[in-house]
Amino acid sequence: MQNAQIPILGFAAFSGTGKTTLLTQLIPLLKNKGLRIGIIKHSHHNFEIDQPGKDSFRLRAAGAESVMLASKHRRAIITEISPEQEPRLDDQLKQFDQSELNLILVEGFKAERFPKIELHRAALGKPLLYPQDPDIIAIASDSPLQTQDYLTLLDLNRPDLIAAFILNDFMEKL
Repeated sequence: MQNAQIPILGFAAFSGTGKTTLLTQLIPLLKNKGLRIGIIKHSHHNFEIDQPGKDSFRLRAAGAESVMLASKHRRAIITEISPEQEPRLDDQLKQFDQSELNLILVEGFKAERFPKIELHRAALGKPLLYPQDPDIIAIASDSPLQTQDYLTLLDLNRPDLIAAFILNDFMEKL
């Protein structure tokens, strides 16, 4: 990724595997080890972070291409994408303030080239992604798997061990 100024690590899986659930468990574990984490999440759905009737929504509806909301607590930038197209991770990294972060975790963007941990739940009956994705460095599964030797196999139900892998294997090798 050309616009990555810090390490980025993705989590790739089919819908319903638990990517967001795992990330909500990993973030506090990594934060407790002193990391400042950023998240980029790909959505296949149209979404609104703004609410009808609010000033910022009205300004965007009036035609503003970009609106920034800022308070002493947080900042949000809403930018219209025109023409509508699937976002590319590297383009999102260009817009993402990485200056105060140590690591960016990415949910989705599974077709793009960057290091990823694949999540796999046998009960979903979905195929493994790693045979078609050379950027998968580990698999977190809820059941034992036979995989290639170059992959680290992690227990999907042990976020503490996944956090340890990120800290001790992924971050240390950079």
